[in-house]
Amino acid sequence: MVKGKETGGTGWTGKTGGVGEATEVVRKRLGTLKPRVAIVLGSGLGFLADEVVDPIRIAYSAIPGFPEPGVAGHKGELVAGKLEGVPVIVQAGRFHLYEGHSAATAGLPARVFGELGIEILIVTNAAGGVRRTFPGGTLMLIADHINLMWRNPLAGPSQPGEQRFPIMHHCYDSALRLLARTVARDLGIALEEGVYVALLGPSYETPTEVRMLERLGADAVGMSTVPEVLVARSRGIRCLGFSIITNPGAGITGEALSHEEVLAVSEQVARRLSVLLKGILARLILG
Repeated sequence: MVKGKETGGTGWTGKTGGVGEATEVVRKRLGTLKPRVAIVLGSGLGFLADEVVDPIRIAYSAIPGFPEPGVAGHKGELVAGKLEGVPVIVQAGRFHLYEGHSAATAGLPARVFGELGIEILIVTNAAGGVRRTFPGGTLMLIADHINLMWRNPLAGPSQPGEQRFPIMHHCYDSALRLLARTVARDLGIALEEGVYVALLGPSYETPTEVRMLERLGADAVGMSTVPEVLVARSRGIRCLGFSIITNPGAGITGEALSHEEVLAVSEQVARRLSVLLKGILARLILG
């Protein structure tokens, strides 16, 4: 359940509500800690929040406008501290549009991160494979995305600190992607690269839809990630994204799937992604 009034179309209601109120609550709990990197955890990656050193845990129930996650595999808290010596804030639990939330609510944490001065946003998700050479268990670096959610958290009145018409040419930072590929190579972690397409959900795709997405140039399909990236880019935050390919898309193998199977594969691959993320953080050069 959401505390107070949902932030509606824009997600900004001034310093006494919405982003402003949520930011003040989080900032007060952080004290002197000033996170530089935010990490959004997808299904099966919740354990990474437990590896944060000297953690400050902030339950969503304590943050105005933050709903409780309604999906298995998603916690409901922000965890701030250090990973590999880097001040981070970890979002353990997403707000999905298919749960009935607005795009503004899905992008609310990213707006709070922007107010906190975050420089880099790392997003992760579990996704279905569209490219036929991506079997379940593949780890994919997101090169770009296609937004087929038909929702955009930036729609509505122009918001403080956000570009009205943000350029999406380099949505996923090229230097960060190069660093990710370099670290993966050095650690011996297989890392593919491709385009992520976001759908509204919650139903999985039909075989015909998967064929359509393949023709559109998508390599992986999911139901998240894009709202927070759009908000982050409008605020000048550099973005890096990863998809855990949990299964081939419908019709590719002829086998059906379940959310439980998605979670199981995601948790297996998540350990590799965790090692990669910590390797990237260890080599980050922040201004």
